[in-house]
Amino acid sequence: MALYEHVFLARHDIAPQQIDQLVEQYKNVIEINGGKVGRIENWGLRSLAYRIRKNRKAYYALMNIDAPVNAVVEMERQMRINEDVLRFLTVRVESHAEESSAILSRRDREERFGKDDDRPRHLRRPRDNDSGEGGE
Repeated sequence: MALYEHVFLARHDIAPQQIDQLVEQYKNVIEINGGKVGRIENWGLRSLAYRIRKNRKAYYALMNIDAPVNAVVEMERQMRINEDVLRFLTVRVESHAEESSAILSRRDREERFGKDDDRPRHLRRPRDNDSGEGGE
């Protein structure tokens, strides 16, 4: 079986409980077709870079999948039919990452420290002009 990372975007006007139901629905599709779903990350409601079907925001969810191709094809077919799913992307990977995704780690960092300007100076990433050297 192959390993996949699957991200889908759901409409912003559905309830958060419905997002969990969508994840469970697609998890069941994978399991019925002989695969298994590993880590599931709910990235929450996020702004879109551009409107998709008149939506400016969407709920994002990530699923790590270990399944045969036909299970992924069936899940994607059902997502195309579902009106609540705006977009999805499935990528085949060599191995699943053990740590949390970049999106979740960024959110955790922002919750701990607030915005970049609120963090102590020694914890900020250096900028081009913060190198400590004189510009002369």
